[in-house]
Amino acid sequence: MQRIERIREFGGWLERYRHDSETCHCPMTFSVYLPPRAEAAPVPAVYVLSGLTCTDDNVRVKAGAQRYAAELGLALVMPDTSPRGDGVADAPERYDLGQGAGFYVNATRQPWAAHYRMFDYVNRELPALVERDLPLIPGRRSITGHSMGGHGALISALKNPGLYRSVSAFAPICNPVACGWGQGCLGAYLGDDLAVWKEWDATELIRAGAQPIPLLIDQGTDDEFLRDGQLRPEALSRACEEHDLPLKLRMQPGYDHSYHFIATFIGEHLAYHARALAKA
Repeated sequence: MQRIERIREFGGWLERYRHDSETCHCPMTFSVYLPPRAEAAPVPAVYVLSGLTCTDDNVRVKAGAQRYAAELGLALVMPDTSPRGDGVADAPERYDLGQGAGFYVNATRQPWAAHYRMFDYVNRELPALVERDLPLIPGRRSITGHSMGGHGALISALKNPGLYRSVSAFAPICNPVACGWGQGCLGAYLGDDLAVWKEWDATELIRAGAQPIPLLIDQGTDDEFLRDGQLRPEALSRACEEHDLPLKLRMQPGYDHSYHFIATFIGEHLAYHARALAKA
């Protein structure tokens, strides 16, 4: 890991690192916020996954999460949303495919398969790396995300029982097999088999009997992508009800899809994760 930035914030440190990823076969960049408590002893971590077109910079600049993390004694681990670089496949004419749109899956279809393995990167390589080299408590982690990153957080928790103490999401893509964003990315990265797509869809994982973990989701009622049918929280809610999986879906009146929405409720989400991470 090469540290490329270090900024003092709220008594702790906001740091940015670059490393050569064995999973994505290219250099990857991520940010970490270490709260003041990390100077005395290792702390638990919350992984924060961003959405389409974002980098690791969006959440650390716009979400206002570091103040709450400092107070709660939580580290924040903020990965990029895709592999990047001149040798990495891209679709520059599209914002919803390619660089900036990894969709947190392990691609199997060319030309994406060589680099687009974001699921393994977020859930395997990155935790091992930061828990080895930074003052984090090994194995004590939770996960959250926004939009495409909310999708990533949900499938990360559902497909990895026991890996995360808790999971939450802001306006997640809940049922990607049934929306334009999901169909475009899953088809490109995974091929045409709908059964394979369902393995990367939170709603379908619950329908297939995923091990229960409580879900906390905030969704703005004035979200333009909710109106367009890209997010489909109603499908996830039905699946949770049918399979007795605990879901707290909070429809927040008047909020849109932006970081103004995230910044309003990020403190509540981090407090939710702090309670889960404090348990023995």
